[in-house]
Amino acid sequence: MASTAPARISPRSSWALRARALSHARARYAVVTLGLGLLVLFSLTLRLQNMDVGYWIDEGLSVGIADRPVGEIPGVLRLDGSPPLYYLALSVWMGLVGSTGESATHALSLIFALLTVPLAFAFARGFYGARAGWIAAALFALSPFLTQYAQETRMYALVMLLGTLATGAFLIGFVHRRRWALPVFVAALVLELYTHNYALFFGATLGLAWLVLLLIVPPGERRGLARDGVLAFGAVALLYAPWLPALVFQAEHTGAPWSERPGLTELWESPAGLLGSVEQVALLLAGGAGAMTVLGGRSRGREAQTVIALVLVGLGTIVLAWGASQVSPAWALRYLSVAVPPLLLLSALGLARAGRLGLVGLAVVVLAWSGATGRTEKSNVREVAESLTPSVRPGDLVISTQPEQVPVLAYYLPGGLSWATLWGPVPDLGVTDWRDGVERLERTSVRRNLRPLLDELPRGRRLVLVEPTIYTLERWSAPWTELVRVRSQAWSRALSEDPRFAVSAIYPPSPFPERPNPVKATVFIKRS
Repeated sequence: MASTAPARISPRSSWALRARALSHARARYAVVTLGLGLLVLFSLTLRLQNMDVGYWIDEGLSVGIADRPVGEIPGVLRLDGSPPLYYLALSVWMGLVGSTGESATHALSLIFALLTVPLAFAFARGFYGARAGWIAAALFALSPFLTQYAQETRMYALVMLLGTLATGAFLIGFVHRRRWALPVFVAALVLELYTHNYALFFGATLGLAWLVLLLIVPPGERRGLARDGVLAFGAVALLYAPWLPALVFQAEHTGAPWSERPGLTELWESPAGLLGSVEQVALLLAGGAGAMTVLGGRSRGREAQTVIALVLVGLGTIVLAWGASQVSPAWALRYLSVAVPPLLLLSALGLARAGRLGLVGLAVVVLAWSGATGRTEKSNVREVAESLTPSVRPGDLVISTQPEQVPVLAYYLPGGLSWATLWGPVPDLGVTDWRDGVERLERTSVRRNLRPLLDELPRGRRLVLVEPTIYTLERWSAPWTELVRVRSQAWSRALSEDPRFAVSAIYPPSPFPERPNPVKATVFIKRS
């Protein structure tokens, strides 16, 4: 009778199998490392194109706020309206590199943007396969939105890095039920909340996604999922609580008075603004693949839960922010950087599941994005300041009729100048005091605020009036911007009609062609 005992593997054969498996694992690791390295290198090359572009308003504020002892930054932000994390990081970074120059400060954002590539790859590949992982890495490496803010001294690249980490950890912890990811999720979301206020909308939609998951998971998983959600979101609330008094103060006194209520057009166009017109192909493919997954009889599967969660978080964040801006306007496309990570991860999963059509769509997107190198100009302030510098000397007065331009103007102009805005003399050149800004601006006038500055300026001194160049009224109709426009015209007219002052120069001599965030500087000499 034939023996049915299992064949034994000799120790030598067992060792050989283990060695072969280890060799294959090392080979796969080497391939992944090489592939990711090449993607990151290509992304780096793409995003190094415009690192030395001059600062615009917001970047001047970033450097002005960060260029002080870190202990002072949270208090200063009561005037500005932002959370502190990015400014603290930028302050430390500027100290480490020993520079506040454009390339030096942009490099911090570039690092944040590059780190999203391996992070997105790890999340997508770990649960949805190698194809999804490589597609996710490619999308994050080439995204024009990420490229733009990888070259800007603002918090948006950090927002997208933390958003990628929070989204991926949410999927691991709440969809795939790996509890080790929950502390990572808590840490990432808390840090994002301390980076930008729009993370509140992102966090709210993550909470909504958790509640929806509670409804669609098998009954046996609900108790554990409910417990983990309460603990995780409770920990987030507890860790964010110390900043709440500052947030409430900012909401009551700063806000975004330069913003208007967005219409349905802005809501509809915002995903395209984040991903681009050609790139909407990826969204269509992702949405179609996701819908087929949900409707194909696997509505309770992990992958379908992922699609549902990413749709809720990606699109839900945009809708929630739009709705909140109907009550208190604070709408800007760059703020929606919080929605970019879930949208890109959704696109990667959809393209991976769309077969050959997904590969064609990916090829179209990659070709379109490979030529996007970011903005080549953000403002003409650096150019105007370079033209002004030979004309001014210590003790001369610079008046900016757009108060938020002062930090970037002060960065580029030489020291020793006196500074004023529509409100009067400026005590801190690094920050704009937005507290009750519109109400304070409404109380300004030529007689109350400009005349004393003109009377006190010694004879022979120069006065530089810096005004925004206005090409269209469309961007200058919000409460703040309309007041700036009207007051700028009034102050310019008053100075031109004052017989004590004579115009000596205007920079730039012509306001055309149209440029982003432009200013005009008129140099007056006080003759008597």
